[in-house]
Amino acid sequence: MPKMKTKKSAAKRFKVRAGGNIKRSQAFKRHILTKKTTKNKRQLRGTTSVHSSDIASVRAMLPYA
Repeated sequence: MPKMKTKKSAAKRFKVRAGGNIKRSQAFKRHILTKKTTKNKRQLRGTTSVHSSDIASVRAMLPYA
């Protein structure tokens, strides 16, 4: 049986933590930042976990993670 391929775009966007949940970076922080408030930009810093309804699809894209 052939090996399963990892979706490389997903591998660049998601990392699996030691506890098993998946971390992702925040969206809406790349461009057009002048019209966004300082509070909004500050709260978009850092990483968060993938929502529970999306975990199954992300795990399907990362079979060896």
